[in-house]
Amino acid sequence: MARTDSPRTDRDADIDDVLTELDELEELVDREEELQQVRETMRTARKVRPKGVIGRFQTQFGSRDAGEALVGSFAFGMPMIVEDGALEIGRFIAGRPLALVFTLLFGAAVVFGILRAGEFGRVAEDRIFGIVPLRPVAIVTIAGGLAAALLTGWGRVSWSEPTIAGGQTLLIAIVMSVGASIGDILPEN
Repeated sequence: MARTDSPRTDRDADIDDVLTELDELEELVDREEELQQVRETMRTARKVRPKGVIGRFQTQFGSRDAGEALVGSFAFGMPMIVEDGALEIGRFIAGRPLALVFTLLFGAAVVFGILRAGEFGRVAEDRIFGIVPLRPVAIVTIAGGLAAALLTGWGRVSWSEPTIAGGQTLLIAIVMSVGASIGDILPEN
């Protein structure tokens, strides 16, 4: 057995130490059922993720996640909705297709990056048709829907000029998506 020479305290131990010990145990067992048990334990240990400042997604996107996304969207979006500067920027990008596309891509990259920090891709059952990750789609849908509803309902955009209203809504939806992503990855406890 190839144990490390320096003793580790419980405080220093992490999942890598557990996996190392299980690797060593795998080499020692001699019965097939023991070997299968060790391998199953190793698979389970690899799925364990430490809790930290950024939460880890353990289950499918559910109502709690949707609520966190809604609150994060609202908290980040409200200052943008009431501020005329955000609407001016939305008007500006609406008239410039390249700026509009760049803004959309930048926003998508930020949202994806935030969710990636929470390791959303590890939740295998959190997929649409087994392929498309549900979490980013749901977060953008919640944020975009809330942005369109609030901007329209409060008379902040005029859909008689759909290009301008679309640019303004896109800008606010991006900010709200960032807020929704942050709300979703914060640890629950």
